Amino acid sequence: MGVDYYKILEVDRHAKDDDLKKAYRKLAMKWHPDKNPNNKKEAEAKFKQISEAYDILSDSQKRSVYDQFGEEGLNGQVPPSNTGGFHGGNDPASYRFNPRSADDIFHEFFGFSNPFGMGDMGSTRPSTSGFPSGVFREDLFASLRAGAGPGADRGNFIKKGAAIERTLPCSLEDLYKGATKKMKISRDVADSSGKASTVEEILTINIKPGWKKGTKITFPEKGNEQRGVIPSDLVFIVDEKPHSVFKRDINDLIVTQKISLLEALTGYTAQLTTLDGRNLTIPINSIISPNYEEVVKGEGMLIRKESSQKGNLRIKFNIIFPTKLTSEQKTGFKRLLSS
Repeated sequence: MGVDYYKILEVDRHAKDDDLKKAYRKLAMKWHPDKNPNNKKEAEAKFKQISEAYDILSDSQKRSVYDQFGEEGLNGQVPPSNTGGFHGGNDPASYRFNPRSADDIFHEFFGFSNPFGMGDMGSTRPSTSGFPSGVFREDLFASLRAGAGPGADRGNFIKKGAAIERTLPCSLEDLYKGATKKMKISRDVADSSGKASTVEEILTINIKPGWKKGTKITFPEKGNEQRGVIPSDLVFIVDEKPHSVFKRDINDLIVTQKISLLEALTGYTAQLTTLDGRNLTIPINSIISPNYEEVVKGEGMLIRKESSQKGNLRIKFNIIFPTKLTSEQKTGFKRLLSS
């Protein structure tokens, strides 16, 4: 098909008029040459592509020709067909697309002939885009992205709403192995006329192995859309749910096992199931004192700053002492320990 205008505008092939306007507004603001002084040549090319894509897809006749015959159809380079296709003058052989100026489309879309009508903001020499240079400051683009139209008060720049924070409960297994969580949200969105409607969205959060409590995942501008305010960012904050067996200490995992005094003195074999389902058997031949720790290297949490390095598994012990001993047992222990 040649140029993929749907891909350029970042919409799917079933995009409706409101989808096209929203996509154009976002991309035109991002790639306007006056907003990209450091890479103006690339920005100009992208700005023209975006404008052309919007011009074609927002016009039902042009879009129909493009969908059936591609870019060649718009340029009248496809020979007429005897079957199917268009009738009544819409055959691509006789249709020719005359692209409009990118600046004209921008002016028409946003309603500006002299953008913002502000006082002295620097040089008024026309820029390559046709606008006075210097007018596209970051705050002005933020104002437009928020939906402020030609009638908005240009003396009061649009502010962004405070971030909305939500807790994201994660099991220790999630943080050990990684997981994918789907979060359903409802929010108000505004169409090109400013009319609000409530929509539901499913957000996908990919939990990475080794993430810690307090890790933040930000979805930019997923708050409610309202005129005069840039939508808030939606921030999920990882919270670690308590585990029945393991406790986390930064990158280490700690487990406590109950053993008898006899096992502490004569030897013990620790058996446990890891967070990813593996069975570990760890023989301990040392005498286990109340403060003894058995360290198993590399069986802790993934250290995110390293490619594959993990913390340690630390096994602690709760030694169960007998509540009473018979005279014979006491004599036996004395004889054993004094030898």
